Amino acid sequence: MNSIWILPASLLIDLSLGDPQGFPHPVRLIGKFARYMEKLTRKYISSERFAGIITAISVYSISFIFPWAILEFSRYLHPFLEELASVFIIYTSIALKDLLDHSKDVHSALHENDLEKARRMVGRIVGRDTATLEEPEIVRADLESVGESLVDGITAPFFFAVLLGPSFAMLYRSINTLDSLFGYKNETYLKFGWASARMDDLANYIPARLTAPILCISSALLGFHPLRSFKILIRDGRKHPSPNSGLCEAALAGALKIQLGGINYYSGIPNEKPKLGDPDRKLDLNLILDANKIIFLTSILSSILFLSLGQLASWVLSIFKA
Repeated sequence: MNSIWILPASLLIDLSLGDPQGFPHPVRLIGKFARYMEKLTRKYISSERFAGIITAISVYSISFIFPWAILEFSRYLHPFLEELASVFIIYTSIALKDLLDHSKDVHSALHENDLEKARRMVGRIVGRDTATLEEPEIVRADLESVGESLVDGITAPFFFAVLLGPSFAMLYRSINTLDSLFGYKNETYLKFGWASARMDDLANYIPARLTAPILCISSALLGFHPLRSFKILIRDGRKHPSPNSGLCEAALAGALKIQLGGINYYSGIPNEKPKLGDPDRKLDLNLILDANKIIFLTSILSSILFLSLGQLASWVLSIFKA
C-alpha cells in the first residue's frame, strides 16, 4: 500500500460510520457465502474435513479475488480511484466503532440497572449463554470479547492492509469469519472447521504478538498498570486454548488488575477457560469504559506502528531495486 493516507482515512470512516444497518457489508456477504458452501460441500463430499477444506479455499479465494479485481479495474481507470477503492475495502475490513459501541451498550444497560438488557447486549458480542449472568460475569464476558476482538477486528486487518495490501485485509477477514462460523470444537464442526481454525491461528500469530505489547504501552499512557500488564502477558498469555487470543486478554487483565477466564456455558454445557490475571479489582461496570480506552489507543498506536513498518519495508525494497 503506497499512500500513507489510506489507512488513517479508512479508520476515520469506520469511527464515523461504523457498520450502517442495511448496508451490504462485505463481511456479511462472506458469511452468507460460507454458509452456502458449507451446505454444498457437506452434501457432495463425504469427508467432513475435506469438505471443510474445500469450503475454506472457496471462501478465501472469492474474498481475495473480488477486492483485487476492484482495485485492478479502479487503477485502470485512474490511480486515485484505486486509492479510494483501497480506503473502502480497508474500512469494511475493520470494526473498531462497532466493537466500542457494543461494549458501551453493555455498560449503559448496567448503569441503568437493567440486567436483562445487559444480558441481551453482551449476548450480541459473545457466544456463551448469557440469560442468567450477573453483573460481574457480564463485565467479564464483555472484557474478554473486546480483548480478543482487538486483534480479529482491528489490528490484524491493519497489519495485512499495510504490509500486503487491501485485498489481503479482506482475505484476513474471511479467515476470521470462517473461524467464527466453523471454529468450534463440537461434534458438528470439530472436523469440518479444522482448516478454518488452523488458518485463523496462523493468520493471527504475528498480529497478536505485535498488538499485546502495544496494549501494555497504551495502559502506561492512560495511567493504568503497564508493568502488571506485561507481567500477566508473559505469565498467562499462553494459557488460553487459542495460541493467540489469550495474549491481549492477559495484557488487558494485567492493565486493569483483574482476573479473566473461568467457567462459561455454551448451550448449557460448561466450559472452563484458564484464568488470566489476578483478582485484585472487583469486576464492575466501570471496567468496561477503562477497557474501551485501552482498546482505542492500542488501535491508534498499532496503525502508526504498522504504517511505520510499511514505510520501512518500502524504503528497504527501494534500496535493493536501486
